[in-house]
Amino acid sequence: MARKTTTPPAGSQLAAMPARAAKAAKAAPLLAKAAKPAKPATPKTAATSAKAAKAGAKPALPASPAGRLKGEAAAGVVPARRRAVANAAAAAHGRTVAPWSDAEIVEAFTRFELRDPEPKGELDYVDPFTLLVAVVLSAQATDVGVNKATKGLFAAAPTPAAMVALGEEGIAGFIRTLGLFRGKAKNVAELSRLLLERHGGEVPVDRAALEALPGVGRKTANVVLNIAFGVPTIAVDTHLFRVANRTGLAPGATPLEVELGLEARIPDRFKRHAHHWLILHGRYICKARLPDCPICPINDLCRWPDKPI
Repeated sequence: MARKTTTPPAGSQLAAMPARAAKAAKAAPLLAKAAKPAKPATPKTAATSAKAAKAGAKPALPASPAGRLKGEAAAGVVPARRRAVANAAAAAHGRTVAPWSDAEIVEAFTRFELRDPEPKGELDYVDPFTLLVAVVLSAQATDVGVNKATKGLFAAAPTPAAMVALGEEGIAGFIRTLGLFRGKAKNVAELSRLLLERHGGEVPVDRAALEALPGVGRKTANVVLNIAFGVPTIAVDTHLFRVANRTGLAPGATPLEVELGLEARIPDRFKRHAHHWLILHGRYICKARLPDCPICPINDLCRWPDKPI
């Protein structure tokens, strides 16, 4: 049986066309929105980096010692951190090298003596008291910075009595440019009072008495005894510690070990100036980050395997 079809009148088809067009136009925006490609997601790492940069975050430092030294400069880490890394490496190396012979030690200090027969420290002072104060203030500070601060301080208070009269706040006003200045001002005021109370205003020529004063440790006591009174002590600072370990001259895990090692090995004729020679050598030649080995007067004796010569 044939299927019957019905053809609508021509007029009715024309009437339906505007309605269909309107319906399609209404649906077009929805279809376009659905077909629009999605915005790619920002990777998490990029977002994190952008956020960190906006917040002013410092980049993470590399894990290796060499990488840390390079990264710290960009990150603004203080030089003390670089010295600590270099000193730790030097101490580890120092424990592995053959000790110097007596002849090598004599040769090294003979060369130091020929280059600088009367080495001097770089802190400004006029007497044992001002030297003591300057050394106490030099902790975690440069000698140049200390000298700028003490110029006015010593003019205002050159004696223990004058320092006590100036008081903690007055002292702080002069040394404000130094790190930890409030704690240092407190120590200087109190040690001045104790010098008057216990020692008649004089700096004692005795290690135990010096170390009993606030802000005075073994290194400070050694500096004062050596420079002010000519006692052949050896003050081990960060530079001397690095030199003793890096060269293999007197390896030690602590400043005291290095000090005792040097005292046991250095001939008496050199002990008066030994710590000055080694400190200045570490400060200007055997530097933490870039030792200037080509001009080192003892580079042929040094045990450091990485010396660039």
